[in-house]
Amino acid sequence: MSTSRNLKEAFAGESQANRKYLAFARQAEKEGYPQVAKLFRAAAEAETVHAHAHFRAMGAVENTGKNLETAIKGEGFEFQQMYPKFLAEAKAEKNKLAIISFKYALAVEEIHHGLYSNALEAVKSGADLPKGRIYVCAVCGNTVKDHVPDNCPVCGSGKEHFKEIE
Repeated sequence: MSTSRNLKEAFAGESQANRKYLAFARQAEKEGYPQVAKLFRAAAEAETVHAHAHFRAMGAVENTGKNLETAIKGEGFEFQQMYPKFLAEAKAEKNKLAIISFKYALAVEEIHHGLYSNALEAVKSGADLPKGRIYVCAVCGNTVKDHVPDNCPVCGSGKEHFKEIE
């Protein structure tokens, strides 16, 4: 039973290291250290390799339908329970940056829940989603299909902040 717990802990740690190192790389770039940034990005990629290996060893990757069900459940928990609680606590503590961060995440997780739900309907009928473009707002994470709005409905940022996902 400890190997299962260890795999979960290792997956979480490697996943967090990936995100942390990518943030460190962006900061190094801003400060004029492109080679340090490259090192951070390389380490982040290596952490992803480790995280995926641990995740596979956990048996956590299933068929697309089950994976979508897992994603829907997770996103639902986040926007229905987790982020409302976090947001209330941040407001009580008057932590403005946390309030913004949690508010954006709450809104976007609900959007993801809907997008995954639509994808699950398609997969259950034996189809893929219709071909189209998907964009993500670099400020709040809002995810939109087919066209970029002039201003993000979640954070208000201009359309130049949206990145197309390949």
